[in-house]
Amino acid sequence: MDQKVKFPIKGFREGLLVSMGEGNWQNLADELFAQIDGNLEFFKGAKIAINVDERKLKAAEIIKLRDKLADRDVTLFALLSKSAATDAVAETLGLSTRKSDLKSGGSEIPRALHGGESALLIRKTLRSGTSVKFAGDVIVDGDVNPGAEIIASGSIYIWGVLRGTAHAGIDGSGKEIIAALEIESSNLRIANIDYHEPKIKVRIKKKAEKVFIDGENLKIVDWDQHKRLE
Repeated sequence: MDQKVKFPIKGFREGLLVSMGEGNWQNLADELFAQIDGNLEFFKGAKIAINVDERKLKAAEIIKLRDKLADRDVTLFALLSKSAATDAVAETLGLSTRKSDLKSGGSEIPRALHGGESALLIRKTLRSGTSVKFAGDVIVDGDVNPGAEIIASGSIYIWGVLRGTAHAGIDGSGKEIIAALEIESSNLRIANIDYHEPKIKVRIKKKAEKVFIDGENLKIVDWDQHKRLE
């Protein structure tokens, strides 16, 4: 799958913030649904907020948007705009209209500081039940506990122990990696390739590890070893 992100997406504690551009509303909505359909694993079960900027939307348009998202197991929980009329309609439908209600789950690293790509920095351990979905690289300054998951279109870097689920390259990119100070999970995936072999560790000195695509399989090696192979 070679699905490119059409709309900017940012991760928040509650879910995802999608910023819609200018243009015909129905065409934009159709493009959003196509983007979701092309990355169902990324969006399935997610809660999203949509920023429509100054666009004035009627109740019927918002209801149709909400219902079509629900058909894809995506929950619309906020609609952000600069239009008082849109805010009023959204609030009558039980949607949040304040950006302050979106509690950030991390900070976004400027593209210039990360090789031109977007990245999300999370400065905490991800506990069971936490789901992080981001269009770009994800960097965690902490552990990823069992029952927590990270799904990213870019690579995943964990400054701690990975015991949960990590899926990098959700849009089909095979060049992404998963790296951690220690990997104690077999729930790993890059692009469309899953890690199938059990992880057996017999090491005295622990080193940072890296997961990458090797042929048609995922391979886990010490970070230093993989650097020598590159």
